[in-house]
Amino acid sequence: MTSALAFLKGHGTENDFVILPDPDNALDLPAHAVARLCDRRAGLGADGVLHVVRSAAHPEARHLADEAEWFMDYRNSDGSIAEMCGNGVRVFARYLQYAGHVEPGDLAVATRGGVKRVHLDKSGDVTVSMGRAVLPEEQVTVTVGDHSWPARNVNMGNPHAVAFVDSLDQAGDLYAPPPFSPAGVYPDGVNVEFVVDRGPRHVAMRVHERGSGETRSCGTGACAVAVAAIRRDGADPAVTGEPATYTVDLPGGTLVVTEHPDGAIDMTGPAVIIAAGEFDPAWLTETVFG
Repeated sequence: MTSALAFLKGHGTENDFVILPDPDNALDLPAHAVARLCDRRAGLGADGVLHVVRSAAHPEARHLADEAEWFMDYRNSDGSIAEMCGNGVRVFARYLQYAGHVEPGDLAVATRGGVKRVHLDKSGDVTVSMGRAVLPEEQVTVTVGDHSWPARNVNMGNPHAVAFVDSLDQAGDLYAPPPFSPAGVYPDGVNVEFVVDRGPRHVAMRVHERGSGETRSCGTGACAVAVAAIRRDGADPAVTGEPATYTVDLPGGTLVVTEHPDGAIDMTGPAVIIAAGEFDPAWLTETVFG
């Protein structure tokens, strides 16, 4: 029998992940294996996989090893590779604490979107320094059924299209990616956020994550939404000289996003490890992890 493989399950505002500890980068993770792990009926069930690897052991992260010991090799639920996942970084950091690799306090996590600075609070919340938003100038339109809206193009290490709507029901079922135009703006696909106002500096959103469909939460999406709302509301910290903090409600919970005058963005929210166990990799295929 093939040796059992360890896994954990965790979530951040109900954006849930299979966690695969693999410090030496010994696992082969083809897309079909990731998709089966994430299958909610035939697999372990998740919005994505957090492959936990030492930066020095991964060819995409070796150049970051001096800054961050651990690399978050993130995969979407369809097996595709993503640059970043804000909720995933929080859960990744919580796992490192759970496993005894780090203590509460400050640490660095390497991602394909760069090194992210993380603070593990003893209260249970995790704050991630998400870097700075890039606001490409291309004009974007997203469409659901007969309705179309202008969308703010925001890049948080991964691409987002943020549309302000009258009702979150207008987003439809979000099973399929909402069409956007012009098609060339997002050659690799995009995360699409639909946003409504709840009060002063308080918004709510739904999101279609590329490669995963609608998810209960999206950390980079919440940051993109906050940045778009800050610009819409004329509260750009680079102009006002004051930090702008927005509360973002998602189906799975609430995140708090602050943009600072230097452009740096902090995101704070919960991260929970809910289970640990083992599985026989033979049910994926005989050679998936060969």
